[in-house]
Amino acid sequence: MTERNEQYPVSGAGLGLRRALMNKLMADPPAEIDFMEVAPENWIHIGGRLGHKFRFFAERYPILLHGLSLSIGAPSPLNEKLLYDIKAFMDEHDIPFYSDHLSSCGDDGQLYDLMPIPFTEDAVKYVARRIRRAQDILERRMAIENVSYYAPTDTSMTEIEFINAVLEEADCDLLLDINNIVVNSINHQYDAREFMLAMPKDRIKYFHLAGHFVEAEDLRIDTHGDAVDDQVWQLLAEAYEHFGPVPTLLERDFNFPPIEELLKEIRRIKALQSAAVGDDAVAESAGG
Repeated sequence: MTERNEQYPVSGAGLGLRRALMNKLMADPPAEIDFMEVAPENWIHIGGRLGHKFRFFAERYPILLHGLSLSIGAPSPLNEKLLYDIKAFMDEHDIPFYSDHLSSCGDDGQLYDLMPIPFTEDAVKYVARRIRRAQDILERRMAIENVSYYAPTDTSMTEIEFINAVLEEADCDLLLDINNIVVNSINHQYDAREFMLAMPKDRIKYFHLAGHFVEAEDLRIDTHGDAVDDQVWQLLAEAYEHFGPVPTLLERDFNFPPIEELLKEIRRIKALQSAAVGDDAVAESAGG
């Protein structure tokens, strides 16, 4: 999976870089990992020993940024200082892409949680205006990620309608989280495949993949603290069948297993990507 489609900032399978994993990964940098992703808030203005560790990985792997606190749907003013800091960080480390969540995380303060945005036309316009301003500051396109949520505040529009309207109005890109689709589909009783198929192929930059906690048969909690489950793997395979072998990043935020366990999931991603490429080749041969 070395050849990169120009639509995507990276190729293959990646791993979210967490500080708890750094020493083990530095001891033997895995060749299976094609790229990594970090939260810029955790690394901007960080020097010394930790800054040296970050540069170790930035020199060996393409790095993407996935923000935690832009709070694009919040009523408070857009955090333009954060955006200028992110731009400088991307320039310094030659980072090709930045994304954040389609959510809010507080007003004047940080809740350190992702709160849902009302699915309304007014919210579409408000959020899109802020995304356009963010892109102007960054001098780059950015992506928004579909988030997991548990108590929607307003469903005047469906989640599908809302996400697609924001993408169109803001003219931005999409980071599609496969696990979040599964979690939301169970919690809010909709069809995960139908949701996935409704996302615009030409705006997808990469996928997220993670595990979740089974609280009850009809309740899933998005934790990033467990192995990827079978429903998520199945939807990922179906996503590759529909969209092609989109670059995919594995997230794990705590309950870290041995590195080999994470690499097994990375290899499974790459095997599904390769299978999708093979299926495409067979279809083209049959058609030609």
